[in-house]
Amino acid sequence: MMLSAVMEDYLKAIYHLQHEGDGDRVRTSAIADHLEVTPPTVTSMLSKLEERGLADREKYKGVTLTPEGERVALEVIRHHRLLEAYLTEHLDFTWSEVHDEADRLEHHISEAFEERVAAVLEDPTVDPHGAPIPNADLEPPAEPVGESLSEYEEGTTVEVREVNDRNPEILEYLSERGVNPGVSLTVEEVAPFGMVTVRVEDGGTVSLPEDVARHVRVTPIQTASQ
Repeated sequence: MMLSAVMEDYLKAIYHLQHEGDGDRVRTSAIADHLEVTPPTVTSMLSKLEERGLADREKYKGVTLTPEGERVALEVIRHHRLLEAYLTEHLDFTWSEVHDEADRLEHHISEAFEERVAAVLEDPTVDPHGAPIPNADLEPPAEPVGESLSEYEEGTTVEVREVNDRNPEILEYLSERGVNPGVSLTVEEVAPFGMVTVRVEDGGTVSLPEDVARHVRVTPIQTASQ
């Protein structure tokens, strides 16, 4: 099935929004905000996707992907995350640069190229930001691990598991402060005005605005004092 890059972008967006929410239908307005387009543009594209059997719309309730639509979305996501891993490991891209570059390339690589990239990387299970990579059979990846850093109380030690990769400025901000997947953080202060202060493993103290802390998924670490 030949699809345009724009169609694939819509399928990927619906997949992400569906799984970030409660798994239910996604509203037109949410897709429009996510892709930064107008609601009428979204409505027009959803009609095309529905005609191709890739999406199922219900008036006033939103859209969900069909099994075939989900499979296409997972293939694009697999391409994207493998490319991010390849760009950082072999071409010296920073993790704040790779998202946009992978967005441009993900629609244009062949299955043979994908297989070679996966082989060179020894079949990684997560991308540089900690997001799970769908496997070669395009099975849905496991649910994201952990909760938002902003949910944890003072004195808790956590490990960074994943950082949302959609905002390069936030990625650069976190990277410069050593807040990367695999790093341990201790929550030192949660200010009432929306600032989370953490001590970074082998580093200094960093204050993160709450809207930045929400982009960081972490899991608690048991310490001797806990």
